[in-house]
Amino acid sequence: MRGLYSSSGKWWPGAIPLAILWAVAAWTTMPAVEAELGARAAAALKDTVLDKTRITAAGRDITLAAEAFSEEGRRAAVSAVEAVPGLRLVNDRTRLVPEASPYVWSIERDVVRVTLTGSAPLPASRSRLVEGARAAVNGVEVADRMTLARGAPPRFDAAAMLLIDQIGKLKQGRISLTGTQVALKGMAKDLGGREAIAAALRNLPDGYSIGDNDIEAPPYVFRAYKDPVAGQVTLDGYVPDNAVHAAVAAAAGRKFFGEKVVDNLKASVGAPKGFLEAAGPALGALSRLSTGTLVLSDREVHLSGDALYDAAANQIRGSLNKDLPQGWTVKADLSVKPPAAPVDATVCQQLFNGLLAKGTVQFDSASATIDKDSASLLDRLIETAMRCPNAKIEVAGHTDSDGDDGFNQSLSEKRAREVVDHMVRAGLPPERFQAFGYGSKIPVAGNDSDTGKAKNRRIDFVVR
Repeated sequence: MRGLYSSSGKWWPGAIPLAILWAVAAWTTMPAVEAELGARAAAALKDTVLDKTRITAAGRDITLAAEAFSEEGRRAAVSAVEAVPGLRLVNDRTRLVPEASPYVWSIERDVVRVTLTGSAPLPASRSRLVEGARAAVNGVEVADRMTLARGAPPRFDAAAMLLIDQIGKLKQGRISLTGTQVALKGMAKDLGGREAIAAALRNLPDGYSIGDNDIEAPPYVFRAYKDPVAGQVTLDGYVPDNAVHAAVAAAAGRKFFGEKVVDNLKASVGAPKGFLEAAGPALGALSRLSTGTLVLSDREVHLSGDALYDAAANQIRGSLNKDLPQGWTVKADLSVKPPAAPVDATVCQQLFNGLLAKGTVQFDSASATIDKDSASLLDRLIETAMRCPNAKIEVAGHTDSDGDDGFNQSLSEKRAREVVDHMVRAGLPPERFQAFGYGSKIPVAGNDSDTGKAKNRRIDFVVR
């Protein structure tokens, strides 16, 4: 025994280096083992759906921290890590993603961005909703403020994606989903947008319903701009349908004397009551201006520009107030065009001839009542007469050969007199004018065709 203790005192000092070597080996190899086990654990989780996953290796032990979206998914994730070869122990720090009740999600659009808030059921759902929003608003900034939560109603993704499509139809607003009930508030970007959204919402998944729906339509705007330099009138904005579109375009063609009509109108729902009945008189008022702008917005007519003479400005205001449908209002910002330079009798006649070569004063059938569509031409004839204040002017009425000669003679005289009276009401001295009727005695075309007859039914201005 004494020999044993005696010999042990000789070998234990040699064990110290061996222990040191073993500790160094363990210290240098353990990080590689931990890294390998961590990589295996991560690979085992590749087919699981987790959030905030963290894997920490300590020796041959693994700590798994994560949020799962179901209890089954949580257990499957832990079991997958426990099956990793070489692992001694799994320290389970997993938990379930919080449950939201009620389950609320929303998308909101303002002037600079679209913001997604509320809850999404899965990371893949969240990504899909963000990408859907980017596609719907095409270049507008999208801010993701969503969090992940359990408790989403069935077919949540399908409902949310359909609602995201509607945000592209809004100028600004908010669409929210609380449980299975949808609420909307905002302003549609275009006319018809409100109706398009309502139609789309009929495709919500079964079980979903519409609560508050406060989507407003933008103002229903119709515009016309008269540009005397370009010699054209431009129509844009909206009309209720194709039939009204055709009627408005035809009215513009009749009323705007000698000017090209550029038609950029689009048909859309939402027109105020009496739109067509208001558009006709409003276009007639614009046709009497030298230059001007007409805007119909909801049930207000806003007319601005220059009348050709003082009396015309007052007549335009009065006619608009009288001719518009009930419930419509007028805002007329009218000034008077500066008078053109005076001309002698010869130039005055040339100006009359130029105007009457482009059109003629129209009357109601078999009547001396001047058609309202002739107002623009009459204003230009009056303006011309004002430019030659010393000239005497004969206003001559003519008819075609249809009907009784005596009736035609009388009708031509009445029509000439009505034109003179119109010019006197504009402020011109009555002694400057003489009215004559010639019936069908002086035709300028054959009376054997409708075209020829139309040319013969005319009013001539002769400067004396």
